[in-house]
Amino acid sequence: MKATVYIIIALLAFAANSLFCRMALANGYIDAWSFTILRLLSAAVCLGVIMWVHAYRLRQKSHQLEASFHNAVLADKGSWISSVSLVAYALCFSIAYVELDTGTGALILFSAVQLTMIGWGIYKRERLSALQWLAFFVAVAGFVYLMLPSAAVPSLSAALLMAISGAAWGIYSIRGKSCVSPLRSTGFNFARSLVAIPILLLIAMTSLDNMGLENISLDLITFEGLILAGASGAIASGLGYSIWYAAMPLLKNTQAAVVQLCVPVLAALLGVVFLSEQLTAEFVIASAVILGAVLVFILNKTTLRPAN
Repeated sequence: MKATVYIIIALLAFAANSLFCRMALANGYIDAWSFTILRLLSAAVCLGVIMWVHAYRLRQKSHQLEASFHNAVLADKGSWISSVSLVAYALCFSIAYVELDTGTGALILFSAVQLTMIGWGIYKRERLSALQWLAFFVAVAGFVYLMLPSAAVPSLSAALLMAISGAAWGIYSIRGKSCVSPLRSTGFNFARSLVAIPILLLIAMTSLDNMGLENISLDLITFEGLILAGASGAIASGLGYSIWYAAMPLLKNTQAAVVQLCVPVLAALLGVVFLSEQLTAEFVIASAVILGAVLVFILNKTTLRPAN
């Protein structure tokens, strides 16, 4: 039950992230570079405050039996590999998102995620039954059916960036299986990611200079852009990724990969609710196929054991 709750909250956070990004970048409220910088910064600040309160409360507890566990929690500071993966995912996604149609971007992103995580699961000898393989292919077919109508032939550079983004997210997710404290691990990963901000600013200024602008103009960042980037960072990314890291140790890599096929469905539903996007029969059919197949895959647990 705990794993189910974590998964649902995390997937809703991922879908919200997609919604915030779509609203901010597609409407021109903010540029991709500034959005990424503010997203990383707001996530780091939000998690930093929560981590400080959490660490303070742990240190106040004096139960001897829990001392070793608390020390292990306080010692969890993420890793540079996870931080680099996080920056690569966020940056490549923001840049490629502007150049790709929603369907095309989703197809490339989630294909890369699936290949990375399921490939790693197979490498770690996670067994799948015939029914699970069937459920996986049905879910993928439903996902393609949902996204293909809005897909277009992408540019090579944008497609490559989105593929890198998906692979980076797959790596970041996989590394969550070994964390002791999802909150602290995510917080320190975001804190390390701030090292990339000067590089992002330099690239942003170079990009704007090539566009005929001498420096970053505040006109490129609207109030709506600030709010959306902050919400994407603090809520959907910071808190959402912490919950995802709490779920990862409870899941197999293959399970974690497949459940993420639900994200486009949830993102589309949020678009219907908050952006008044049209709800079509094709969407209802594809959503039912994806969610049903994912449910079958998850419920069939008996063969999800490492091979001897």
